[in-house]
Amino acid sequence: MPRTTIDITLPGLSGKRAVVTGASDGIGLGLATRLAAAGAEVLLPVRNPRKGEAAIRTIRQAAPDAKVSLRELDLSSLASVAALGATLREEGRPIHVLVNNAGVMTPPDRQTTADGFELQFGTNHLGHFALVAHLLPLLRVGQARVTSQISVAAHQNAINWDDLNWERSYDGMKAYSQSKIALGLFGLELDRRSQAHGWGITSNLAHPGVAPTNLLAARPEVGRAKDTMGVRLIRALSARGIIVGTVHTAKLPALYAATSPDAERGGFYGPRGPGHMGGPPAEQKLYSRLRSTEEAQRVWQISEELTRVPFLVS
Repeated sequence: MPRTTIDITLPGLSGKRAVVTGASDGIGLGLATRLAAAGAEVLLPVRNPRKGEAAIRTIRQAAPDAKVSLRELDLSSLASVAALGATLREEGRPIHVLVNNAGVMTPPDRQTTADGFELQFGTNHLGHFALVAHLLPLLRVGQARVTSQISVAAHQNAINWDDLNWERSYDGMKAYSQSKIALGLFGLELDRRSQAHGWGITSNLAHPGVAPTNLLAARPEVGRAKDTMGVRLIRALSARGIIVGTVHTAKLPALYAATSPDAERGGFYGPRGPGHMGGPPAEQKLYSRLRSTEEAQRVWQISEELTRVPFLVS
């Protein structure tokens, strides 16, 4: 089957409110577009309003009746995360779908968030951890599905417990792996705690495989002046239909995980092609780095301590 025909059918989402982080471009924009086309009201929390407005125009070109709007969010600032949480709680609308999709990958030099955390750990994991905590009341009312977007990078390296912020020696790829392992452990622990405490939330994981997204492209804001050799190779392979996926197929696992009635709570979804790098979405074997409940509990505890954002349950 030609890869251009690979797709999934979403259930009707009319009356549902969905929040997608990192939706101003790339996979996130594709996720938001499909959710809006299925009838959901989609919120795009963005750091750059100009990119956000362009994303809304793109979504409405594909789905003219889309209900879509912007909110402000910089995941690298816990104050910004708290402000978004306060805004949405004040709006008082239940949230039915949350996709923790935004991310930053392998800055060539160590950078920090507004709160002093290594940029990838602080943005990819701690920012999303705090966001879920702030939105917990709305997620509970909406009996929400929370899908956290991890990466094939979570299948290698480990959490650097002795130096979580990579202050002593920085390795961009290892730090990226750590951020995605931590996010994955959190997503699974969220589902366990929801079941144990009756929160009514279901949480699962997805990964996009390998595709020519902008994560490895030129990103001046993270100190990368030009495209990496890696992304140039991925683009070439993707264009020729060799092994890796496309921007289109990369969004399908998270779409399936976030919307399908057949997606399991605590499940893990990614492409089912060779090496799980491309192809249609399917359930995946959980990476070894994500299997320890003790490590998941440790991630949860230290994330609460670092962010100072507890999961308050009335």
